[in-house]
Amino acid sequence: MPAPVPLSYPDPPLGDGSIGLRPWGDADLDVMVAICRDPDVARFTRVPDPYSEADARAWIDAQPGRLEAGEGVTLAITSSGGAPLGSIGLRVDPGDRDIAEAGYMVAAAARGRGLATTALRLASRWAVRELGIARVHLTAHVDNPASQRVAERAGFRREGVLRAWEEIRGERVDLVMFSLVGSDL
Repeated sequence: MPAPVPLSYPDPPLGDGSIGLRPWGDADLDVMVAICRDPDVARFTRVPDPYSEADARAWIDAQPGRLEAGEGVTLAITSSGGAPLGSIGLRVDPGDRDIAEAGYMVAAAARGRGLATTALRLASRWAVRELGIARVHLTAHVDNPASQRVAERAGFRREGVLRAWEEIRGERVDLVMFSLVGSDL
Protein backbone atom coordinates (compact mmCIF):
# COMPACT_ATOMS: atom_id res chain seq x y z
CA MET A 1 0.00 0.00 0.00
CA PRO A 2 1.38 3.44 -0.91
CA ALA A 3 2.50 5.69 1.93
CA PRO A 4 0.06 8.43 2.92
CA VAL A 5 0.67 11.82 1.38
CA PRO A 6 -0.57 14.74 3.48
CA LEU A 7 -3.17 16.86 1.75
CA SER A 8 -3.97 20.51 2.21
CA TYR A 9 -6.94 22.71 1.52
CA PRO A 10 -6.98 24.36 -1.90
CA ASP A 11 -4.87 27.51 -1.96
CA PRO A 12 -6.22 29.79 -3.20
CA PRO A 13 -9.67 28.62 -2.09
CA LEU A 14 -11.90 27.26 -4.84
CA GLY A 15 -14.80 29.35 -6.08
CA ASP A 16 -16.42 30.68 -9.21
CA GLY A 17 -17.98 33.96 -8.09
CA SER A 18 -21.32 32.39 -7.23
CA ILE A 19 -20.07 29.87 -4.68
CA GLY A 20 -16.98 29.29 -2.60
CA LEU A 21 -15.52 26.18 -1.02
CA ARG A 22 -13.86 26.49 2.38
CA PRO A 23 -12.95 24.27 5.33
CA TRP A 24 -15.65 23.36 7.84
CA GLY A 25 -15.19 25.00 11.22
CA ASP A 26 -16.56 25.01 14.74
CA ALA A 27 -19.03 27.79 13.90
CA ASP A 28 -20.64 25.46 11.32
CA LEU A 29 -21.70 22.78 13.80
CA ASP A 30 -25.42 23.63 13.79
CA VAL A 31 -25.51 23.82 10.00
CA MET A 32 -23.95 20.37 9.66
CA VAL A 33 -26.50 18.95 12.11
CA ALA A 34 -29.39 20.51 10.17
CA ILE A 35 -28.13 19.24 6.80
CA CYS A 36 -27.55 15.70 8.07
CA ARG A 37 -30.96 15.54 9.76
CA ASP A 38 -32.66 16.04 6.40
CA PRO A 39 -34.62 12.84 5.60
CA ASP A 40 -33.16 12.64 2.07
CA VAL A 41 -29.59 12.95 3.33
CA ALA A 42 -30.29 10.13 5.78
CA ARG A 43 -31.96 8.07 3.05
CA PHE A 44 -29.21 8.34 0.46
CA THR A 45 -26.05 8.42 2.61
CA ARG A 46 -24.46 6.59 5.51
CA VAL A 47 -24.64 9.50 7.97
CA PRO A 48 -25.88 8.38 11.40
CA ASP A 49 -29.65 8.52 11.78
CA PRO A 50 -30.65 10.25 13.93
CA TYR A 51 -27.77 12.69 13.51
CA SER A 52 -26.63 14.42 16.68
CA GLU A 53 -24.53 17.42 17.64
CA ALA A 54 -21.93 14.95 18.94
CA ASP A 55 -21.81 13.33 15.47
CA ALA A 56 -21.19 16.73 13.87
CA ARG A 57 -18.54 17.64 16.48
CA ALA A 58 -16.67 14.37 15.91
CA TRP A 59 -16.85 14.80 12.14
CA ILE A 60 -15.62 18.42 12.16
CA ASP A 61 -12.86 17.58 14.64
CA ALA A 62 -11.68 14.69 12.42
CA GLN A 63 -11.12 16.81 9.30
CA PRO A 64 -7.57 18.10 10.07
CA GLY A 65 -6.42 14.55 10.82
CA ARG A 66 -7.93 13.28 7.54
CA LEU A 67 -5.91 15.92 5.69
CA GLU A 68 -2.68 15.07 7.51
CA ALA A 69 -3.17 11.35 6.88
CA GLY A 70 -3.88 11.98 3.20
CA GLU A 71 -7.31 10.38 3.49
CA GLY A 72 -9.30 13.19 1.94
CA VAL A 73 -10.52 16.74 2.00
CA THR A 74 -14.03 18.00 2.76
CA LEU A 75 -15.19 21.54 2.11
CA ALA A 76 -18.24 23.60 2.97
CA ILE A 77 -20.17 24.97 0.00
CA THR A 78 -21.00 28.63 0.63
CA SER A 79 -22.64 31.45 -1.25
CA SER A 80 -21.21 34.94 -0.81
CA GLY A 81 -19.04 33.75 2.07
CA GLY A 82 -22.04 33.01 4.27
CA ALA A 83 -22.99 29.95 6.26
CA PRO A 84 -22.55 26.58 4.54
CA LEU A 85 -25.31 25.44 2.20
CA GLY A 86 -23.78 22.03 1.64
CA SER A 87 -20.67 19.92 1.63
CA ILE A 88 -18.32 18.45 -0.99
CA GLY A 89 -15.66 15.89 -0.19
CA LEU A 90 -12.98 13.82 -1.86
CA ARG A 91 -11.79 10.59 -0.24
CA VAL A 92 -8.49 9.24 -1.55
CA ASP A 93 -8.43 5.47 -2.11
CA PRO A 94 -5.85 4.12 0.38
CA GLY A 95 -4.93 1.27 -1.98
CA ASP A 96 -4.55 3.44 -5.07
CA ARG A 97 -3.75 7.07 -4.34
CA ASP A 98 -4.49 8.01 -7.97
CA ILE A 99 -8.21 7.50 -7.32
CA ALA A 100 -10.57 9.65 -5.27
CA GLU A 101 -14.25 9.24 -4.49
CA ALA A 102 -16.42 12.37 -4.44
CA GLY A 103 -19.44 12.89 -2.24
CA TYR A 104 -21.75 15.85 -1.81
CA MET A 105 -24.89 16.99 -0.04
CA VAL A 106 -26.86 20.22 -0.09
CA ALA A 107 -29.34 21.61 2.41
CA ALA A 108 -32.94 21.10 1.28
CA ALA A 109 -33.63 24.84 1.05
CA ALA A 110 -30.62 25.35 -1.26
CA ARG A 111 -31.26 22.50 -3.72
CA GLY A 112 -32.04 23.14 -7.36
CA ARG A 113 -29.67 26.12 -7.68
CA GLY A 114 -26.68 24.29 -9.15
CA LEU A 115 -24.59 24.47 -5.96
CA ALA A 116 -23.67 20.77 -5.92
CA THR A 117 -22.88 20.75 -9.64
CA THR A 118 -20.59 23.77 -9.37
CA ALA A 119 -18.92 22.45 -6.22
CA LEU A 120 -18.37 19.03 -7.79
CA ARG A 121 -16.95 20.59 -10.95
CA LEU A 122 -14.55 22.80 -8.95
CA ALA A 123 -13.39 20.09 -6.52
CA SER A 124 -12.97 17.30 -9.07
CA ARG A 125 -11.01 19.45 -11.51
CA TRP A 126 -8.80 20.68 -8.66
CA ALA A 127 -8.15 17.05 -7.69
CA VAL A 128 -7.17 16.07 -11.22
CA ARG A 129 -5.15 19.17 -12.07
CA GLU A 130 -3.54 20.03 -8.73
CA LEU A 131 -3.40 16.75 -6.82
CA GLY A 132 -2.62 14.55 -9.82
CA ILE A 133 -5.64 12.32 -9.23
CA ALA A 134 -6.17 10.15 -12.33
CA ARG A 135 -9.81 9.23 -11.64
CA VAL A 136 -12.53 10.83 -9.55
CA HIS A 137 -15.61 8.68 -9.18
CA LEU A 138 -18.84 8.85 -7.29
CA THR A 139 -21.90 6.73 -6.70
CA ALA A 140 -25.48 7.89 -6.55
CA HIS A 141 -28.46 5.90 -5.29
CA VAL A 142 -30.56 4.58 -8.19
CA ASP A 143 -33.59 6.30 -6.63
CA ASN A 144 -31.81 9.68 -6.48
CA PRO A 145 -32.09 11.15 -9.99
CA ALA A 146 -31.18 14.63 -8.71
CA SER A 147 -27.75 13.41 -7.57
CA GLN A 148 -27.26 11.61 -10.88
CA ARG A 149 -28.02 14.86 -12.76
CA VAL A 150 -25.44 16.67 -10.60
CA ALA A 151 -22.78 14.17 -11.69
CA GLU A 152 -23.70 14.41 -15.36
CA ARG A 153 -23.87 18.22 -15.36
CA ALA A 154 -20.45 18.35 -13.70
CA GLY A 155 -19.00 16.38 -16.61
CA PHE A 156 -18.90 12.92 -15.05
CA ARG A 157 -19.70 9.91 -17.24
CA ARG A 158 -22.18 7.27 -16.18
CA GLU A 159 -20.49 3.86 -16.09
CA GLY A 160 -23.33 1.63 -14.95
CA VAL A 161 -25.33 0.27 -12.05
CA LEU A 162 -23.51 -1.48 -9.22
CA ARG A 163 -26.04 -3.99 -7.95
CA ALA A 164 -26.34 -4.47 -4.18
CA TRP A 165 -23.18 -2.36 -3.90
CA GLU A 166 -23.62 -0.78 -0.49
CA GLU A 167 -25.51 -1.30 2.73
CA ILE A 168 -27.54 1.67 3.90
CA ARG A 169 -29.70 1.30 7.00
CA GLY A 170 -29.47 -2.47 6.89
CA GLU A 171 -30.48 -2.82 3.24
CA ARG A 172 -28.27 -3.59 0.23
CA VAL A 173 -28.86 -0.89 -2.39
CA ASP A 174 -28.00 -0.43 -6.05
CA LEU A 175 -25.84 2.55 -6.91
CA VAL A 176 -25.01 4.25 -10.20
CA MET A 177 -21.26 4.74 -10.80
CA PHE A 178 -19.98 7.92 -12.46
CA SER A 179 -16.39 8.91 -13.19
CA LEU A 180 -14.25 11.78 -14.42
CA VAL A 181 -10.72 11.31 -15.73
CA GLY A 182 -8.16 13.75 -17.04
CA SER A 183 -9.10 13.25 -20.68
CA ASP A 184 -12.67 14.36 -19.82
CA LEU A 185 -11.47 17.87 -18.97
